[in-house]
Amino acid sequence: MASEESTRSISPDVNLSDGSASKDETMTTSQTGESSLLLEHPLKERWTYWYLNDQREKNWEKRLKKQSFGSYILICIIGIILNEILSPSMLHNSCDYNVFKENIQPMWEVPENANGGRWLITIDKSRHQDLLDVIWLEVLLAVIGGQFGKYTEDICGIVVNIRNKGSKISIWTTNANNDDSNRKIGEILKQKLVNPDIDSKITRPLFDVLRYEDHQEVQNKSSSSVRAKFTILSQD
Repeated sequence: MASEESTRSISPDVNLSDGSASKDETMTTSQTGESSLLLEHPLKERWTYWYLNDQREKNWEKRLKKQSFGSYILICIIGIILNEILSPSMLHNSCDYNVFKENIQPMWEVPENANGGRWLITIDKSRHQDLLDVIWLEVLLAVIGGQFGKYTEDICGIVVNIRNKGSKISIWTTNANNDDSNRKIGEILKQKLVNPDIDSKITRPLFDVLRYEDHQEVQNKSSSSVRAKFTILSQD
């Protein structure tokens, strides 16, 4: 488990339950400073936050811990929650964050994920510090904020994998054969990541390619590479 950095970066096992603040309270987000996070935005779904620690000698399921987001919460409160949890870039190698719809476990084997796939963003180790947290925040707020419109119902959750060779952020969808929905999700994801309002100090592009991979292909891969079902280039 990642160690405590300061009073503003505590263990990922922080309480994320309902009732953190009333609707009328004014909130600020010290990391992002984004006024957009101050807008009231009730979530349409309940989401569960899962943390996978780096204790690889233990059973995988024993490494997981979870906490639920409330069904009615302010996006600004989530911004504050993110400040209270270690940023992905601060996690140890082999740790994961997962945010999935309530009652969906972050595992390939469960029914909601078994026939699904993922939109994958690979972040090179050389750009880990400047990109990882920014992309994670953009994807997280877009997914739980319902910014994928009607296609949100086909999204199971999002994952960030912290790895030594390069980290990954992915959006998991429930049906790898629903080409129309999966393509639309990828197109919307691209638009979120090419948004000029994202921190202008970060070198563009934020990604080179988005890849959609079938979970079955990933599980059955015989080499380090997996055939992508769809790809979207940043420059298209």
